[in-house]
Amino acid sequence: MSQAHHPETWTAICTLRDIVPNTGVCALVDRKQVAVFRIGRGEEVYAVANFDPNARANVLSRGLTGSLGNRVVVASPIYKHHFDLRTGECLEAPEHSIDAYAARVYDGKVWVAASAVTREIEEEVEAAIEEELAA
Repeated sequence: MSQAHHPETWTAICTLRDIVPNTGVCALVDRKQVAVFRIGRGEEVYAVANFDPNARANVLSRGLTGSLGNRVVVASPIYKHHFDLRTGECLEAPEHSIDAYAARVYDGKVWVAASAVTREIEEEVEAAIEEELAA
């Protein structure tokens, strides 16, 4: 779950129990379609743009979740491209990466930030993690 920035506006999507573990739902956040995923049976949630630029369709909330190495991903239901749920990076075609949003569970509800997490912040977080692992 990305908490790299402190957005001013959060939108309540649904209760956590409304999302079946390891699946996603689609929600409107600030007039944009966002795919919200619950990974496992706990409170691990992620949010990315629902639009798959490879297929040119709003379908990612219906994709299959899983992992590739240490990345938590969703596979598009159309062309099977994998999108990192933390960063929005498209693993097969990075030029088709999508926006990622901060997501959290609070008081039993799933909340998504109205603003996308900027790629620079995510890159800084990833660099810091790599430095910690190398130490």
